Amino acid sequence: MEKVISKDGTSIAYDKHGTGSPLILVDGALCGRKFGPMPKLAALLAQHFTVINYDRRGRGDSTDTKPYSPQREIDDLDALIQAARGPVYVCGFSSGAVLALEAAAKGLNIKKLALFETPYNVDGKGHIAPKDFLEHLTALIREDKRGEAVKYFIHDMVGLPAIAVIIMKLMPVWKKLKAVAHTLPYDAALLNGQVLPAQRAVTIKVPTLVLAGSKSPENMQNTMKAVAEAIPGSQLKILPGQTHNVAAKAIAPELISFFKA
Repeated sequence: MEKVISKDGTSIAYDKHGTGSPLILVDGALCGRKFGPMPKLAALLAQHFTVINYDRRGRGDSTDTKPYSPQREIDDLDALIQAARGPVYVCGFSSGAVLALEAAAKGLNIKKLALFETPYNVDGKGHIAPKDFLEHLTALIREDKRGEAVKYFIHDMVGLPAIAVIIMKLMPVWKKLKAVAHTLPYDAALLNGQVLPAQRAVTIKVPTLVLAGSKSPENMQNTMKAVAEAIPGSQLKILPGQTHNVAAKAIAPELISFFKA
């Protein structure tokens, strides 16, 4: 494990594996460098790149500084880019893809960008998160109701059925989810009401690969089509048989091909 200090003094922990051009992986909600999709993906990508897999602020071995703002998370990514002596490749999943998009729009030293299923909602179809989801999540965390916050995120925001929450509560993963529940308002703040920031996306100048799973809900695929249309010159790729819980072995070849081209 290595650490870098962000602009506001927050310590950001990361692992670095492999050789070659630096590639930073940006996690979605409730995940970290040791938990979620990135460890398996990092192992596959490290055969081709120097992969930097980090704990977003408030998670794992990274510290936190209040108050939260999306700009501070952009600063965290910028600190990692500087430590890697950029330019770098960046790949973001879910809300991590939102963070990566915003960072690219800010003009960080990114050479190429890959975005997997940013959780905006552009067509009003499928599950719609409550309009006050940020306020409600913040209140639950303020009251230290971590389990309730995770339940609210999974059921009310993401739209998984109640039975899925009941099953997850019985599994060891539930303890890990509650441990980082306090960062859920951060992801909610990044989403800004699930509105696609088209005015910022259009300013992105770097080559961008936009990805979605063919078995993800129609509204998610429509969202990624809208993201691809908003970012000038971007490529759209639909991964056959994949959902939001994308398999590392399915997405890794696409990332390798794109970043090495």
